[in-house]
Amino acid sequence: MRVICTGGSGFIGTHLADSLIMKETNFLNLDICEPYKHEHVKYWKRCDILDLDNLRDEFQKYKPTHVIHLAARASMEGESLDDFRENTDGSANVIKAVKATTSVNRIVVTSTQHVRKPGSGLPLNDEDFDPLMLYGQSKVITEQLTRNADLDCIWTIIRPTNVWGPWHPHLVYGLWRLMQKGLYFHPSGKPVIRSYGYVRNVVWQIEKILNAPPAIVDQKVYYVGEMPSSQLEWLNAFSQSLIGHDVRVIPSGLIKTLAGIGDILTSIGVKFPMYTSRYKNLTTSNIVPIAAIIETFGDPPYSLEHGVNETVQWLEKEGFI
Repeated sequence: MRVICTGGSGFIGTHLADSLIMKETNFLNLDICEPYKHEHVKYWKRCDILDLDNLRDEFQKYKPTHVIHLAARASMEGESLDDFRENTDGSANVIKAVKATTSVNRIVVTSTQHVRKPGSGLPLNDEDFDPLMLYGQSKVITEQLTRNADLDCIWTIIRPTNVWGPWHPHLVYGLWRLMQKGLYFHPSGKPVIRSYGYVRNVVWQIEKILNAPPAIVDQKVYYVGEMPSSQLEWLNAFSQSLIGHDVRVIPSGLIKTLAGIGDILTSIGVKFPMYTSRYKNLTTSNIVPIAAIIETFGDPPYSLEHGVNETVQWLEKEGFI
C-alpha cells in the first residue's frame, strides 16, 4: 500500500498521519500547509490541489495505490461558491490526477454531513441533498464530481459528522475556552440529538474503509462518527473534565434574545458569543444514517470518556487551558 493523503496537515489528517506512520505505511501528505507536528514534516510535500500540473506530477512520481482526499476549505463563511474552490475545482483536480495515475486502485473522498441541513430528516438516498449554506453546496459538488468521473478504481465517499479531538482548529478557541473560563451556558428545552465523532474513531473508520473488500465499500457513501447521543451529554463530559461540574442551563428564551442582540452587534463589527445561527445550532437535532458504518465495521474503539481525557490532556500540554 502506498497512500497519498491530500490535506494531511489538517485536523483529521494529522491523526490519520499518526496512525499511518505508526503502522509504517508508505505515506505522502500533499498539503499547502506545513504539518502541525514536526515529526510529520518528512512525509509532507507542499502542494496546492488547485495547481493541477503540480498535483498530477506528485501523483505520477509517488505512484500511490490508495488516495485519501481530505483537503478542503471547511468553513461556513463565504460569499459565493468561488470562495470554496478547494472543494469544487480542487476536488476535480484530485480526480483528474487519480484518473491519470494507473497505480491507484482505491480513493476515499471526504464530503460532510452538511450536504443536508440539520433538521431536514434522514435522506431518502445518497443523492437526496439539502445543503447547509455554501459550504454544504460545495461538498455536494465534490460528491457529484466523484460519482460522475467514471473512475476505474474503487471509490467511497465519507461524510464526517461532528468530529472533535486534539488539534481541532476552532473548538480550542471557542467552546473549550469558554467552558474553561466558566462562560459557557446552554439553552433549556427538549434534548438535542447529534452524531459526534472522536477523531481517532473517525480515522479508525477511514482505515477500515481503506482496507475493506471492494464489495463493501465500492461506490458507497458512509457517514463517519458514532451513534447519535445527547448534545448535553457530550457537553457535560467536557465541562466535568474541565471545571468539575455540568454546564449551566438557562431558559432558551433568554438565549434567543441574546442571539438577536448578537446579530445586531455582529452587523456593526462587534464580536458577541451568541447569535441566531449559533442558537439554532444549539437547539436543532441532526439525525444522520450513521448506523451503516457501525453495522459494517463494528463499534469504534474509543469511548467518550477516553476521547475527552485525551483531548483535555492535549489542551493542558499545549497551554490552551
